[in-house]
Amino acid sequence: MNRATIDIGTNSILLLIVSADGAVLHDEARVVGLGQGLGDRGLLSPQRMEAALAVLVDYAALAAQHSVPAWMVKAVATSGARRALNARAFLDRVRTRTGLRVRVISGDEEAWLTWAGARADLKLPSGPIAVVDPGGGSTELVLGEGERVAMKKSLELGVVRLTERHFGARPERYRPQQLARLRDEVRGTLGALDWPTHPRALIAVAGAVTTLAAMHRGLTTWQRDAIHGARLSRGVFRRWVDRLLGSTPAERRQWAAVAPERADYMLAGACLLEELCTSAHRDSLLVSDGGVRYGLLHEF
Repeated sequence: MNRATIDIGTNSILLLIVSADGAVLHDEARVVGLGQGLGDRGLLSPQRMEAALAVLVDYAALAAQHSVPAWMVKAVATSGARRALNARAFLDRVRTRTGLRVRVISGDEEAWLTWAGARADLKLPSGPIAVVDPGGGSTELVLGEGERVAMKKSLELGVVRLTERHFGARPERYRPQQLARLRDEVRGTLGALDWPTHPRALIAVAGAVTTLAAMHRGLTTWQRDAIHGARLSRGVFRRWVDRLLGSTPAERRQWAAVAPERADYMLAGACLLEELCTSAHRDSLLVSDGGVRYGLLHEF
């Protein structure tokens, strides 16, 4: 029997459909910005909820076309839904319109699902591995070896959240002093991490890192084979921080051609990923196109 999973994030909503033997039948991400303007403790806006609901209607129909009824889809909502006061009302509307039963998961559960889904098809060294998911509203970090998890953290650092806090909702120009404050916040949070041991490899998932990987390679269309398993150095992130700092909105969207909706968040993403490499004592990281939607396959 086919299986389907949905990951409703702060910025994007992802759908994965696989066959009984695990072959990918459909894999899609749409940037919706459900958590735009949410802040630390606010409300999902009517416009963003309508946009998200339209995507979920489409996703339920796509799953049904692959013989997965809505009640069998494993659907979860993450950081934005955890913080929004009206998340439950929104998810009730989703169930009424689509039949999807969406579960709001904790930061720890999100971190574990990221860990479970991120390592697929990657050649990794023996020893401890760290997986990081810099999402729109939070960053999940897991350190483990084999199937044993040694550290699991959900950090209040997300690329949408950081951008809105330090640059505003729709930044035209970034100012160096704004970037300095953002970097100070990231360093302060990561500096409080107590790593039990430093990883032999660092893996990053989700739209911020996959878009930066595409930007680094100059891609104008999505090419999973060119992204999944790519290696990005700390120097690459630093160069993109410098380049994005002086950019216009039009330039950012041209560089982020594979996902122009993410363009304004790439400066925060590049800064966060650079600092994560530093915190993990790694000069580079591996890019994975896995994550929560793949981790959910373990629940069937």
